[in-house]
Amino acid sequence: MPDLATLLPPPVLFFALGFFAGAVRSDLSVPDALARALSLYLMVAIGLKGGAALATPGAAEGLWGALAGGVLLSLLLPLPAFLALRAATRLDRATAAAVAGHYGSVSVVTFAAAAGILQARGVAYEGFMPAVLAAMETPAILTALLLARAGAPAGQRVPTRRLLREVLLNGSVVLLLGSFAIGWLGGANAKAQLSVFTEGLFPGALCLFLLEMGLVAIRQLRAAGRGLQPALIGFGVLMPLFGAAGGLTAGTLAGLSPGGLGLMTVLGASASYIAVPAAMRLALPEADAGTYVTLSVAVTFPFNVVLGIPAYLWLAGAV
Repeated sequence: MPDLATLLPPPVLFFALGFFAGAVRSDLSVPDALARALSLYLMVAIGLKGGAALATPGAAEGLWGALAGGVLLSLLLPLPAFLALRAATRLDRATAAAVAGHYGSVSVVTFAAAAGILQARGVAYEGFMPAVLAAMETPAILTALLLARAGAPAGQRVPTRRLLREVLLNGSVVLLLGSFAIGWLGGANAKAQLSVFTEGLFPGALCLFLLEMGLVAIRQLRAAGRGLQPALIGFGVLMPLFGAAGGLTAGTLAGLSPGGLGLMTVLGASASYIAVPAAMRLALPEADAGTYVTLSVAVTFPFNVVLGIPAYLWLAGAV
């Protein structure tokens, strides 16, 4: 039977600490500059470690199947999310499409939390999983925009070239893929030189960042949570389970190891709160940002970190 440390690893407890501190209105805070630096560090560390792992002989086996499964999952998940939102809530078309895009895309920090747990348990996973993470960020945005544009007047549409630039050159995507390429080019030398940076510092940085995310989640929930319909809160909890089932299926078909299968399941269940909000603010300014940000940050992210990730990793191991 797993012990408490396995069920509630330090990153999860630090998230709970931040959430509690915000709930009791403590003056605890993480400076914005530090939170931004931690976010950059996590993306760089994940990319470098994944690229260096991919450079080892035979490590690319299964890459294309996993990439294809991840991209297809990202493209398709917004469709049932959009239909469910339109049927069960009072959201307008643009807001429903924006929310659906968040649940087809992925969360780097949710991935990092799951990777950190696997690392602590000594469970290996495919080195190319950070590339799958990066590939899954943008397809859902395109699907969401197609869903929104189907009912939007032509004069309200953002020019396609401007939108593609915002989506494809999003800072998180560029940094993650660039770090992955650097790690891959550096290979074993890069892994040896940067092991302290990519592995030794990673657990502590993740704890600090999740402390900040706990504070952000409670602030967002306090600011806009009371305006959320009960059906939306239910969606924020049930949609990750649906996405996890899709990720588990895609990972199984791609033949991933138990660790890789766990991460693919987590990716399917996660919801973006960095890349997609930036794109939606540009492409769908009429959508209610308070709704889609609150759902992803204050409902789905806490659910995944506290309850979802341990369940997804256990399920992947069982499968």
